[in-house]
Amino acid sequence: MAGSKEIRTKIKSVQNTRKITKAMEMVSASKMRKAQERMRHARPYGDKVRNIAAHLAHANPEYRHPFLVRREGVKDVGLIVVTTDKGLCGGLNTNALRLALVKLKELQGEGREVLVTPLGNKGFSFMQRFNANIVSHLVGVGDVPHMDRLVGPLKVQIDAYSEGRIGAVYIVYTRFVNTMKQEPVVEQLLPLPADRLQADARATRANWDYIYEPDARSVLEQLLMRYLEQIIYQSVAENIASEQSARMVAMKAASDNATSVIDDLTLVYNKTRQAAITKELSEIVGGAAAV
Repeated sequence: MAGSKEIRTKIKSVQNTRKITKAMEMVSASKMRKAQERMRHARPYGDKVRNIAAHLAHANPEYRHPFLVRREGVKDVGLIVVTTDKGLCGGLNTNALRLALVKLKELQGEGREVLVTPLGNKGFSFMQRFNANIVSHLVGVGDVPHMDRLVGPLKVQIDAYSEGRIGAVYIVYTRFVNTMKQEPVVEQLLPLPADRLQADARATRANWDYIYEPDARSVLEQLLMRYLEQIIYQSVAENIASEQSARMVAMKAASDNATSVIDDLTLVYNKTRQAAITKELSEIVGGAAAV
């Protein structure tokens, strides 16, 4: 059995660890509220852009934007993987990267070349170890997503699709469900799937008509690019909210476990001290009896 001094040292060490995890839990709780607000505030903009894009897509059938047309005969695809820059957030990154790896192997099993764009240090490191074909990346995303930083790495995938070098682009991220649940998902980004462009019932009317200025092609290119940027921004915002929620839950579990370990060590320490006192008393009594 360990001595009293060793047990006191262990208790002190676990107490220090609990202070750190408790502080990280409080910081994550504060950041989580801000991330959730930022994520929810971006949703009305996305809904409005989706409705407008759906209206225009139904209203101008003579021109089909490349983002809406399925590519035939192009086997290569792009894959965007959104992860965090830091750890200590439970199995958040593990689950997302496992899903990305399954999708990557599935596409490679079909004989396709996959161009990977990881967003986040964890995903970048993982794809490097996996020897994936990384065409662009972004690390240091931070707690607030900035579209001007996201555009650069993503433009590589968008340009490859526009030039016909890849036939589709997929994105893997963690969707925020609630504080206790985060769900990794893989979605098709390009070509834009039909279910993404579902507006209200008025969008299906045959009498939608617009006057395009300067022309329909320019309007659709600008609108669909803004819509694509909104999807990516929303995905990153959802992933950040999931990260802070997962980290808060993980740090709370760590703090609770530290408290349990401290209680167990304290019990062992008291038993050890009691045994030592009993031994000393026995020696004193034995010595007195001998005298």
